[in-house]
Amino acid sequence: MTINSFDTVLVANRGEIACRVIRTLKAMGIRSVAVYSDADAGARHVREADTTVRIGTAAAADSYLRIDAIIEACLQSGAQAVHPGYGFLAENVEFAKALDAAGIAFIGPGIDAIEIMGDKIRSKNHVMSYGVPCVPGIAEPGLSDEALIEAAPGVGFPLLIKPSAGGGGKGMHIVERLEDMAATLLTARRVAASAFGDDTLFLERLIQSPRHIEVQVLADNHGNVIHLGERECSLQRRHQKVIEEAPSPLLESLANGAEVRARIGEAACQAARSVRYSGAGTVEFLVSDQDPEHFFFMEMNTRLQVEHPVTEMVTGVDLVEWQVRIAAGEVLTVAQSDVVLEGHAVEARVYAEVPERGFMPSIGEIMMLRERASNDPHVRVDSAMLTGLSVSGDYDPMLAKVIAWGPDRKAALDTLDHALGDYTLLGVHTNVEYLRLLVNDDDVRAGRLDTGLIERKLDGMEFRQVSDVELVAAAMLNRQVLAPAGTAAPWNAADGWRVGAPAPWKTTVGRPDGGLATVGLTVDGQGFTARVDSGAEHSASLRPGSAGHAVLVLDGVEHPFAHGSPSSELGTRELWLGSDGWSCRLEILDREARLQRILAGIQREEGAADPEVRSPMPGTVVSVSVHNGDHVEAGDVLLAVEAMKMEHQLVASVSGTVHLSSKTGDLVKADQVLATIHVAAEPAPEVSAENQKDEEV
Repeated sequence: MTINSFDTVLVANRGEIACRVIRTLKAMGIRSVAVYSDADAGARHVREADTTVRIGTAAAADSYLRIDAIIEACLQSGAQAVHPGYGFLAENVEFAKALDAAGIAFIGPGIDAIEIMGDKIRSKNHVMSYGVPCVPGIAEPGLSDEALIEAAPGVGFPLLIKPSAGGGGKGMHIVERLEDMAATLLTARRVAASAFGDDTLFLERLIQSPRHIEVQVLADNHGNVIHLGERECSLQRRHQKVIEEAPSPLLESLANGAEVRARIGEAACQAARSVRYSGAGTVEFLVSDQDPEHFFFMEMNTRLQVEHPVTEMVTGVDLVEWQVRIAAGEVLTVAQSDVVLEGHAVEARVYAEVPERGFMPSIGEIMMLRERASNDPHVRVDSAMLTGLSVSGDYDPMLAKVIAWGPDRKAALDTLDHALGDYTLLGVHTNVEYLRLLVNDDDVRAGRLDTGLIERKLDGMEFRQVSDVELVAAAMLNRQVLAPAGTAAPWNAADGWRVGAPAPWKTTVGRPDGGLATVGLTVDGQGFTARVDSGAEHSASLRPGSAGHAVLVLDGVEHPFAHGSPSSELGTRELWLGSDGWSCRLEILDREARLQRILAGIQREEGAADPEVRSPMPGTVVSVSVHNGDHVEAGDVLLAVEAMKMEHQLVASVSGTVHLSSKTGDLVKADQVLATIHVAAEPAPEVSAENQKDEEV
């Protein structure tokens, strides 16, 4: 088979990876086929493909995970091969078997490799027989909770519970004490079963101060196996990678770094050879920061990785192109001696989430987007975003990836920071500001990384807060909407004009924290005097910038920002402002909406716990731990909501009797009341017989 055997390739995925694969297929002259769910009918990957096929409704189980629908789409479009991207069916052995039975090529490894490496228990035992070092633990199929609890002391605490199937950190939990095992196993099994359809678990000793280092391999069907160096993926949150780079600063810092790179690279190649691997794959290792010359096999991902662009930028190798060529039977013409790592590359994942609120997923419509401010050849943005696109809770929250290259690590980090500062997306909350804080952290800059660094740093991160700059900008923009320049008659202008001294034109602004602020604007020559209810007074003027941008001059200082506002409803207008990679959502309230907000705030005593349990995000109720009428204590888990592949447990804020207003399987909105705690009234003080007699008299 030669490369000419593929003239049409179907991409069985969505989002940025589908767009990225389509880009390479176009460069190779291969016709691309996109599949889409109802939720993705207007998605970017659908627009960029040569042809498209609808495969189902929004739920992944009814669309992107439907093997029969993908095969039917291949037959309908004439695709001879399928590129699975990552996630969904990328490592599903039944999918590979079904394609093989239908005579359709799978752009990935053979069925045996997927089966062996797709089971973490089996893969560990398998590669150990080929001399690849593994993390100590217990990895046997079919272990019950009782067996795992019994084995835990022998593994040692702290330990890690891991699902045998799947990846991406889902179902992985750290356990510090034996008494926490039972409850954690219950959660881990539920998440594993939901995410992977397999709740098999195993235990590993937790490596202290661990570094997550992975090796990219390429292998053809003619016995050639090479590695393309390593990637450092130690900056993780909840076992999900956030920032990745190549090469690893740990290996770069070692005097014998080249020798360690050669050993870990050969171990990865040996793991690939053990299953006669074909295509692009990644072998993941844990390396202790305290003993960096020793490494332990964790797993092999039999697919392309999210972070593959950093390897492409330091090697110049298009991994997707080689995946296609190898699947078509070509011989790998890149030898190990040809692989040279030039410079340094860093990638940051842009997620739809709110870091300040525990990384709650965010949904909404993108009202403004600017992902690149310049054509810097050292910056790459892999994205599926479009202005007007709706970001729902149906799929993973990753929106895009920003990748930067530099001649050295400092230059790469500087370039990435600048690129993130230029990234503007309004309408959906993102983690871009958080990424910039990480990139500029002293330990990150020094290369002092481990998988627990983000969790340790989070509480000390100082996120930018809404200031008078944003409040005044909101008031100025609102005035432009209600009192645009050029209004003919002063009597019809909503600008506070009156005979005599000018009255302030007041705007009530809802802050992100739920508080209210009032800004008064008074005409002052060519500009305004702005008075904020905090007591501050500023001189202010506003001038338009490029489309969707403006410059606020506050007390003589220029503040450029992007802005956008969707349609208003029920007396409240939503307004988004953004600059330097930071954005915020404000609300412009009319008098009625302001009054309702104030009344709602005084109905509960200041500082009192809210008896209403609300969903922090839009999603699905996946479990309910109590029944109507149960007595619960403050802190008890009531139910769990899942969205964008993230599960969040909701707890009682007060003690009392619970009343549920949701059940397992319900689709819920952000801030929807899911349960209410009825606090028992304080019992009346007992009255003695003598006092009672006195009262009767």
